[in-house]
Amino acid sequence: GAFINDEQIDEKSLTTSPILKTLEYLQIATQKKCDFFIMEVSSHALIQNRIEGLNFVAKIFTNITQDHLDFHGTFENYKEAKELFFTDESLKFINKDALAIKFNVRNAFTYGIENPALYQIKAYSLEEGISAIVTNKNQTFHIDSPLLGLFNLYNLLVASACVNELVKPDLKDLENAISGFGGVCGRVEQVAKGVIVDFAHTPDGIEKVLDTLKNKKLIVVFGAGGDRDKTKRPLMGKIVEHFAKIAIITSDNPRSEEPKTIMEEILSGFAKKEKVLMIEDRKEAIKKALELKENDDLVVILGKGDETTQEIKGIKYPFSDKVVVNEILKNQG
Repeated sequence: GAFINDEQIDEKSLTTSPILKTLEYLQIATQKKCDFFIMEVSSHALIQNRIEGLNFVAKIFTNITQDHLDFHGTFENYKEAKELFFTDESLKFINKDALAIKFNVRNAFTYGIENPALYQIKAYSLEEGISAIVTNKNQTFHIDSPLLGLFNLYNLLVASACVNELVKPDLKDLENAISGFGGVCGRVEQVAKGVIVDFAHTPDGIEKVLDTLKNKKLIVVFGAGGDRDKTKRPLMGKIVEHFAKIAIITSDNPRSEEPKTIMEEILSGFAKKEKVLMIEDRKEAIKKALELKENDDLVVILGKGDETTQEIKGIKYPFSDKVVVNEILKNQG
């Protein structure tokens, strides 16, 4: 969705809106006296010229993994589409630990944990949140955050690097801003005691989330979107099998496809089927997970994050994982 000063002004739709819609958002942001406008730029948008004429003061490359092959055909085409964004001389931040991409080195800053970079994590802990030491040239500052997981450390690292280069803040102010940020809705969000909701819907995304939570006994509810890359479905199943105590395969946004077909394709990635439940109705799948949950279990509901609809056969029905969880728990008393 689109948010301005923490107020949602539009529902979630495309990752990157058509240019006229983006210009509308920019106008509203200007009227509300916003200083910065942050947007996610998809590979689809780059190919379809949805950001034509926009000038970016900074660009960030996080990583690239298998996704959108239904649109691009091959991973190499997908990678080349992403690279289009980083060919100019604007300020850019490149993850040195991710799969290498081609980029214009002018005004480029690198960041990383494993490989040498301009913004470098020198030491870190992921116990009960995130604690890390960052060095850059002659600067050193700390990251202390309630967020969880290595992927969030990367996100905080590049966010702080970008702010540091654009704004040149006092480092103590930067550290305070990091520690005061509680994360975004639908990203490893605890919606009830022992229940996490996350938007992860690719093999890489699912692995990162579940690896973050692996110290718990996991009951994982997940599916895969219809009319999207089918090759990732068994891979998603394989990854969930590795981490989950119990896996419940359900529908996500099946769109024009039959939910059962998608579910069977996910199931094909499991080596052992005995710890897998197949429940097409997503609400019933979540209900079953909550019924099976024991005291030390963690229910992880993947795929939709903070979405408020479920798309089936061209119709978007109201549906929120968070709302469903709380309704079920309320009825259970």
